[in-house]
Amino acid sequence: MVAKGKKRVTYFYDSEFQSFYFGQNHPMKPHRLAMTHHLVLGYGLHNNMQVFRPRKAYPAELAQFHTADYVEFLSRVTPDNAAALGEELARYNFNEDCPVFDGMFNFCQLYAGASLQGAQQLNHGLADIAINWSGGLHHAKKGQASGFCYVNDLVLAILELLRHHARVLYVDIDVHHGDGVEEAFYVSDRVMTVSFHKYGDYFFPGTGALGDCGELNGKYYAVNVPLKDGTTDDSFLSLFRPIMRKVMEVFQPGAIVMQCGADSLANDRLGCFNMSLRGHGEALRFMKEFGVPMLVTGGGGYIKSNVARCWAYETSILTETAVPEELPRDAYHEYYAPDFSLNVAGHKSMEDHNTRLDIDRIRRDVMERLRRLEHCPSVQMHELPPERLRPRFQYDEEDPPEERIGQYAREHGIIRDGLDNFDGHPGW
Repeated sequence: MVAKGKKRVTYFYDSEFQSFYFGQNHPMKPHRLAMTHHLVLGYGLHNNMQVFRPRKAYPAELAQFHTADYVEFLSRVTPDNAAALGEELARYNFNEDCPVFDGMFNFCQLYAGASLQGAQQLNHGLADIAINWSGGLHHAKKGQASGFCYVNDLVLAILELLRHHARVLYVDIDVHHGDGVEEAFYVSDRVMTVSFHKYGDYFFPGTGALGDCGELNGKYYAVNVPLKDGTTDDSFLSLFRPIMRKVMEVFQPGAIVMQCGADSLANDRLGCFNMSLRGHGEALRFMKEFGVPMLVTGGGGYIKSNVARCWAYETSILTETAVPEELPRDAYHEYYAPDFSLNVAGHKSMEDHNTRLDIDRIRRDVMERLRRLEHCPSVQMHELPPERLRPRFQYDEEDPPEERIGQYAREHGIIRDGLDNFDGHPGW
């Protein structure tokens, strides 16, 4: 299942992301997306991708997973009227973790729209890899906000991919368990969810035990790899590589969605792992080499400078572009002091609490469950989700790829590729 050749990569960004603000003391800083984008531009990575400004997802699209009443509330609540909506705020789990802030629904529509567009491009054969660093908000539930997440763009993108693919694989390397995505597909054999995360010690969200493996038709299609404080590159990759190799062999997905939360890096404000930039990126590189159409998203990450380093570096992996250790100068250069280097290294003195016995036991247990899936499930392609309740992009199947891309650009607002309104600056 290893494919050769350079991949066609699309990338989604809007300068509006830098304007959203969860609050002074909130760890989630959407501004990290602007910092990532500046590094992408500084390294010239945009020259090796098609860059799109995402469209906003329609409320009806969000309601393909979320309840209609929850979507309506998201569209209606603002900081000005929130005080009068106390009962609904409690019902939908709005609190200090999930505050109401200016432009909140617009933010949700943009990051969800980017993931949906990326999935659609994969479906139509317009890209091999789609990147949306603004997405990956994996905790949002069907009718509730959770863990800084309001709309689960990952579930929406997977539903879109299921329209064209019999099986979709979801891979999550955020330090927190991908509970919202797992819950959405817990009884399905068309989506396999694989999450590598910290588990235990009351760590949020408290789910993702080794024995949680799905129910009914989804039995053994949820894979959880619970790890302990201080997880290093060696510990992580000694599980990631063999498990994911076996998953690909057994499940044979038509598409992959990979959530690359950067809070699994060393030094993160909310994380407790000890992974380096290279180790984190190696997991993504490993999945890329299978050559399966892939949507790559962001997720957690609460040291802005490290998040930007991580996702810029991983953009270079996906575009197969060598980048130097020295960071390019940009408007945020002082954030990377004192070394102004791409590298994020682990603590030399931090203890890895995963023992060799722990690693061997987890690997053995996961492999045993995967062996019970003797062959990938048989899926009738008429079992596709219903058509989206919006005008859909259409093209003639006989059109050459370049014409499809041109038509898609006209329909969805491509902002690069020789168009006059792209000038190489981040303020698009």
